[in-house]
Amino acid sequence: MSHEALVLCRLDELVEGQARGFDPLGTGKDSVFALRHDGEVRVYRNSCPHLEVRLEYRKDRFLSVDGRQIVCYAHGARFLPDSGLCVYGPCLGDSLSALQWHAEADWLVLEADQLEAYAS
Repeated sequence: MSHEALVLCRLDELVEGQARGFDPLGTGKDSVFALRHDGEVRVYRNSCPHLEVRLEYRKDRFLSVDGRQIVCYAHGARFLPDSGLCVYGPCLGDSLSALQWHAEADWLVLEADQLEAYAS
């Protein structure tokens, strides 16, 4: 892997209906999260488009109880897991920032340059 690749986890560690947060830049907070929805892996920046606050209310708690929607626990906004589109709440019609990833030897890998703008 190149020095610009950020390895998040093994792909088989992402379970359908659950999400996991990651701190790939070592800032002390989860700046991205990944989930598996309908068999597909998605990775998003951990920031609500409403006020740019973190989504989870505690470690790895990004989804509704039934695992069908991403929830911003600060505002109650709800997002579709497959697109990041807000379907309920103060940012209706906005979307979460999706991140491009690739699999490398069964690992979920991000390119660091996608996160440079969010390092501060």
